Amino acid sequence: MPDEPKDDLNALAARARNGDRDALEVLVRAVQKDVYNLAVRFLWHPQDAEDATQEILIRIITGLATFEGRSRFRTWVYRVASNALLTQGRKRMEQTALSFDAFAEALADGLDAGAPELYSRAADDPADALMLEEVKIGCTHAMLLCLDRDHRLAYILGEVLDLDHGEGADILAITRPALRKRLSRATQRISAFMSGHCGLINTANPCRCRRRVGCAIERGHVRPDAPLFAHSVAHARQFPKVIATIRLLEEGRRSAALFRSHPQLEPSSSFDTWLTHLLAVEPG
Repeated sequence: MPDEPKDDLNALAARARNGDRDALEVLVRAVQKDVYNLAVRFLWHPQDAEDATQEILIRIITGLATFEGRSRFRTWVYRVASNALLTQGRKRMEQTALSFDAFAEALADGLDAGAPELYSRAADDPADALMLEEVKIGCTHAMLLCLDRDHRLAYILGEVLDLDHGEGADILAITRPALRKRLSRATQRISAFMSGHCGLINTANPCRCRRRVGCAIERGHVRPDAPLFAHSVAHARQFPKVIATIRLLEEGRRSAALFRSHPQLEPSSSFDTWLTHLLAVEPG
């Protein structure tokens, strides 16, 4: 089957509803990365995100008949995903999530005074670059867990994914004023925390990713042999230029820009094997 334009998902959905299995496969593969990246930001741990994504994709396939085409298909997918994430049981990282105050204490406790020299080779050493990337992504995702689920999801949709308020309100099934209020609270909390503690956003803060690497490895929070988030050396090496650009923004816009600078994450090969099997099985 010829490739379909990814922005014409509504037409693909209509064909999939009518039993076109090729259309169904293209449709599901077109949105699976969107679902996974929403889930990993919401849940932090990639394995929990893969488990949630599997459930969500099954809901999308089995509930496809309910999609009437009144919105963009991707909007409907985010609605299905958001409902699933908000109603599932608390996952491993949510169960240990900290308040903003407790998280600030944990950050201050994990700084290595000798780290600036130890990790100054990061620009040239691929392993060091990946570890800095791992700490950066893991730490910023952990900040999201300091928000309750409703505010966390609003922030991810409205600030990280940069969806407009109309679409975000449609996804969450709330009014635009309600979304704006929820988003404003979440943005204020994230921005205030990062401005007061994160050295990436405010250079006056002592916390630096490179000062956290050694402690994070020692405490088992990151594993050099099996990073959860950092897989692209090229992306990691670009980050110094990215953060320099982010710091030129108004202070209130820096936090969201930092989140948006994260790479799109890919599910594991075992997830792709699962998805291939799912799409090969006749529905019902």
